[in-house]
Amino acid sequence: MRLTELCERYDERLRTDEFADLDASANGLQVGDEGEIERAAFAVDAAVETIEAAAEAGADALCVHHGLSWGGIERVTGRSYDRIAALIENDLALYVSHLPLDSHPELGNAAGVADHLGLEACEGFGLLGPETIGIAGRATGPMSADGLADRLSDLDTGGRDVQLLEFGPDEIEEVAIVTGSGADWLGEAAESDADAFVTGEGKQQLYHEAREAGVSVALAGHYATETFGVRALQGLAEDWGLETTWIDAPTGL
Repeated sequence: MRLTELCERYDERLRTDEFADLDASANGLQVGDEGEIERAAFAVDAAVETIEAAAEAGADALCVHHGLSWGGIERVTGRSYDRIAALIENDLALYVSHLPLDSHPELGNAAGVADHLGLEACEGFGLLGPETIGIAGRATGPMSADGLADRLSDLDTGGRDVQLLEFGPDEIEEVAIVTGSGADWLGEAAESDADAFVTGEGKQQLYHEAREAGVSVALAGHYATETFGVRALQGLAEDWGLETTWIDAPTGL
């Protein structure tokens, strides 16, 4: 498969163009040129560790959630130089999908967490402009806050415990999810009558906001909640006949 075809397929499926004015990330192909792709590697972050691992696996392209360009690259020095040099030296293309991959109702990170929790009647949640970047759904059976945390502890947390702010009702029915750094959407979760809010990492003010809103919060890790999207892209690549490699580089954060 040509690199351009792979990128076009992903961009169309993820509606990449719709996020051009919403996302600081330069989504789509960030590094690379035309060429044939036989093996693609997939990781959450574009870092020297994952780039070198992709090269060692014989990949022609690396697909990630967190790329290298956030509002443009002014200087190719320091870490930017190390990462870009590693890509170019290994003739490795870099494809990135940030908010488009958060948002997708089937392939997205929040959709993956919702599926992991067994939620039903899921719909878009987490408004950002005209788009939603999360998922809200209903538990299929009785679930406590501790039970929610136990289910999330199965994720690739890198040994990090799920942090739980237990301020909601004893029985959780409605759950709202924004993966990664989603603390700013707690207010929307409360307004939508969610019993619990799941995200990756928190902020200091989240404690009091959750307590005052009467919503339990589970902080399951930024990395752990954002492996689902790139794994879904890996599955698509395999369906399209490419060989693939998953690169696990948990941060514990």
